[in-house]
Amino acid sequence: MGTIEVIQFGCTNVRILETIEKTAFETNKVLQDQENPLIGKRLLFVIELDEIGENSAASSFLKSKSSEGYFEGGIAAIVVLSRSDLYTKSYAKKWIFVANSLGCEWIGHPLVEITGGYQNFNTWSKTVDEPLETIAVRLVRSLVTRLAEYTPLNLRQTKVLVLHAGHKKLSNTLMLWERIENKLSEKLGPDASFKTLHVEEGQIRDCYGCTFETCTYYAMSRSCFYGGFVVESLYPSLEEADYVVWICPNYNDAISAKLMAVINRLTALYRNMSFHDKYILAIVVSANSGNDVVASQLIGALCINKGFRLPPKFALMELANEPGEIFNRKDIETTIDNYVNNVFDIMHKNMKLF
Repeated sequence: MGTIEVIQFGCTNVRILETIEKTAFETNKVLQDQENPLIGKRLLFVIELDEIGENSAASSFLKSKSSEGYFEGGIAAIVVLSRSDLYTKSYAKKWIFVANSLGCEWIGHPLVEITGGYQNFNTWSKTVDEPLETIAVRLVRSLVTRLAEYTPLNLRQTKVLVLHAGHKKLSNTLMLWERIENKLSEKLGPDASFKTLHVEEGQIRDCYGCTFETCTYYAMSRSCFYGGFVVESLYPSLEEADYVVWICPNYNDAISAKLMAVINRLTALYRNMSFHDKYILAIVVSANSGNDVVASQLIGALCINKGFRLPPKFALMELANEPGEIFNRKDIETTIDNYVNNVFDIMHKNMKLF
């Protein structure tokens, strides 16, 4: 188990703080020194937001640490508290995005959010006969324990699944990934395999919104109400994969509708298995701006909600519009090489050493 450093900004919830300290002490020693370098440490951020969803001390801290690699090798989780029903998720996504771009890895399901009066746990209380505060305390205790116990995957072979909904001759995002894949495949050699699924028109329908009982029924057999491509190709490929690469052109500051449908349809599989031993990677290309919005959408949907691991610097983000324009970007080959080397290091760390 790893030592956890708790970095706290303004939390006044005594019971939550006591739970964090007690659980961290039981798993290992707790440190609370914000001046120490955070390289290579296990970090638990605890942040309480004000009425407009901000925390000036936390923002100043993150800004002061925005030098390249300050969080390098760090592994993190976060607890965000709000006085209202708003802001916890949006704030957490931004914090995770910024720290990740500075080299921080995030565990699957890295967030416990606590809104005013614990109201965000009302749904939990329907299936767990406990007071709302008790549910919050239990989830915080689990978060701290999972952070302490987090370890590399220890793989014998790396399996990569690539998901896209683009056109090879038109999509800068897909062109960029293919250049990356060629270099990464050459660097990894026989230790890795790549599989690509093209989510085409008519292959996938968005989630119908079945009842919990119906979804659970199909999930027991790793299936879904709709069947088809999702059950026959997507689910088996996801189960086998160690890394899932999302090829995401910016569509109105969001990922494409077909890939969003893929995420929505993961629910049936998610109910029957954990994604805690799988990583996500992403290639995001925007015409003008908004790469951070798309990357944060992936963080929210896949790392926070579905529980995929988020490796350091998980997304390569670029600007391009006309087909092929991506390769006219300044220093694009250096950018590609840096991303390939980063992904290679991530995969190598998770390989079983004989």
